[in-house]
Amino acid sequence: MWDANFVESGRGLRGLLTALVLLCPVTAFAHLSEEMAKSLAPPGYDVGLRDDKSFAFPLIKAGRVEGYLFDTLDYAPVPGFSGTPMELAVSLDSQGAIMDVQLLNQNEPVFVDGLGVEPFLDFLKQYKGKHIRQNISVGSVYGAHDSSAKDGAVVLDGITKASASVRIANVTILSSAVAVARSHFAGAAPPTGAKVKADYREDLDWSELVKRGYVKTLTLDNKTVQHAFAGSIAATDDPDGPNDPDGLFTRIDFALADVPSIGIALFGQGGYAKLMKHLDRDDHAIALFTEGRWSFMGGNFVRGSQPQRIKIEQSGFAIGGRDLAFSLDLAPSVPMKDFIILRLPGSAGLDPSVPWSLSAVVTREHGILKPDVESRSFAQTISLPAAFFTKPDKSTDTSWIDAWVEQWPQITFLVCLLTGLTIALIFQRRVTAHKRWFDGARLIFLAVTLVWIGWVEQAQLSIVTVLGLVKGVTHPVDMGFLLFDPPSLILWVFTLVCLAVWGRGSFCGWLCPFGALQEFADLAARWLKLPKWRFSPKLAKLGIGVKYLILAVLAVGTLWNSALAEILAEVEPFKTSITLGFHRDPLYVAYAAGLLIWGMVVYKPFCRFLCPLGASLALVGRVRRWNWIPRRRECGTPCKLCQKACAYYAIDAQGAIDYSECFQCLDCVAIYHDRKACVPLVLADRRGRTL
Repeated sequence: MWDANFVESGRGLRGLLTALVLLCPVTAFAHLSEEMAKSLAPPGYDVGLRDDKSFAFPLIKAGRVEGYLFDTLDYAPVPGFSGTPMELAVSLDSQGAIMDVQLLNQNEPVFVDGLGVEPFLDFLKQYKGKHIRQNISVGSVYGAHDSSAKDGAVVLDGITKASASVRIANVTILSSAVAVARSHFAGAAPPTGAKVKADYREDLDWSELVKRGYVKTLTLDNKTVQHAFAGSIAATDDPDGPNDPDGLFTRIDFALADVPSIGIALFGQGGYAKLMKHLDRDDHAIALFTEGRWSFMGGNFVRGSQPQRIKIEQSGFAIGGRDLAFSLDLAPSVPMKDFIILRLPGSAGLDPSVPWSLSAVVTREHGILKPDVESRSFAQTISLPAAFFTKPDKSTDTSWIDAWVEQWPQITFLVCLLTGLTIALIFQRRVTAHKRWFDGARLIFLAVTLVWIGWVEQAQLSIVTVLGLVKGVTHPVDMGFLLFDPPSLILWVFTLVCLAVWGRGSFCGWLCPFGALQEFADLAARWLKLPKWRFSPKLAKLGIGVKYLILAVLAVGTLWNSALAEILAEVEPFKTSITLGFHRDPLYVAYAAGLLIWGMVVYKPFCRFLCPLGASLALVGRVRRWNWIPRRRECGTPCKLCQKACAYYAIDAQGAIDYSECFQCLDCVAIYHDRKACVPLVLADRRGRTL
């Protein structure tokens, strides 16, 4: 028989609560051998010797280094859902363009034997020809340029049922490619920029902006421009300038408008808020004001496009931007009237804390049929104080934020769902007062769990995540992959908190999609009037211990051979029934279906007897110190109504609750307060006593 001593032997897993929030770096070393590099090099390229300071191999063509080949494990070992980073070989040319991405190794559960590896290989093909300066994201549009994307952003086609995995792959590829480019190709990769402090503000007006240099002015008179073209073929092509040498040719005032102190001074509080709604994360906005006989917009300027008469540079690196094409009212102190706002995407690479320049590009065309073109640039540099910015932590990758921004409706709904469950568990007596209504509401909740949490959002928690933590015993482990799957991370956090309050039942009884599927299998069996087989209490106790044995085998297997452990983890039917919706090899489908058929004659057998995830949650749930299900001294002796009604065998002969096996169905709570069902209450009412 499995007793408390056996359960206590697994207390090492109690570190789950702490381990899930620790993101420990993975130590990198050179993974790619010279022989492998030669076999992976793009056609037409030779592989040079790797230098001592780099993990990348030079790609040589015509005697020159034209790119690098590298293993992503050496630069961005971002763990996947198995706890193991993907290993990809990336070829990058000297301009920052990706020549090829090849799969070396991966252990993503959905690609191991679920969908198979082919969809992942097709996904990786999309990177060929993309540039690391482009804003590459994973979405639903296939190809190089999405018509709805801004500033040449690239949207890659994702993979259904593997959205989080391909997001992790995208981060792995881009992070490692940018790291290599920064090391080897000056100017090929955007710099790591500072972030604007959203909560820092100085109360300023236009005159103070100009005085402090927060607004810079580029002023050109006619003679300055004329002098710049002197001696060229276009020297006489401006007839008006020489007649008024001191006259204003152009004046351009420009400022970084996404800095709160500057943007509010230019457009007021409301205007600044409107501006920020038009910017994505890490974007910047430059306000450009103009007057004079020459305008940077020009006669052919189209709103929403990139002005051709100006150029923005930083550290010799050109930065592109586009007109936002929307109107704002200027603050009363601003004397300028004609202006546009340029949006600089985060991928453009502007570091606002480092000086940058804006140039007016004046062009003259000499001739009619095939004119000769002469251009001159006039630059002005701007530098803003460090107090406006925060330098990023280079060890911290925030690309996971995109997943949270894109899924905010789902996150909101899930939070509301969990809030409702929390309220129900807190006010259990009230919600179970009307048993019929409560049973109906519970079935609706379980349907949402199965369909929305499971099949739609793919947020079925799995023992695979726990095994990833077990790997940390022998290898550094990074659970950062969970950040790319917001619903799953929220469920993990909620489950861990509930373990300390109510035990495992909050997840197993309400939030496990496969558990919900078993509930509906039982409901179908009742509708078909199938007979039920109930184990004897002693046999049930033995069966309950099997899941702890399975958990122990998986934990030891993970430490001994992680690949074998991933195969053994298929004892969970979650991937087959929930993640892949039964679209899998017939053997796996037969196993999952067999468990459901078994569940039609034995109540939720997998959850009670076989589930290693349930076992791990039960172990951690022993930190709970609150016996929240009410009991009377009559419970168990003489009354055994709740014990017989409990389909989970979570109530012993003495009436005590085994919280490690309680699934929080709340049936016993309903009986406890029902004066027509609870035997002690019925007897008390007959005798006129208060109980």
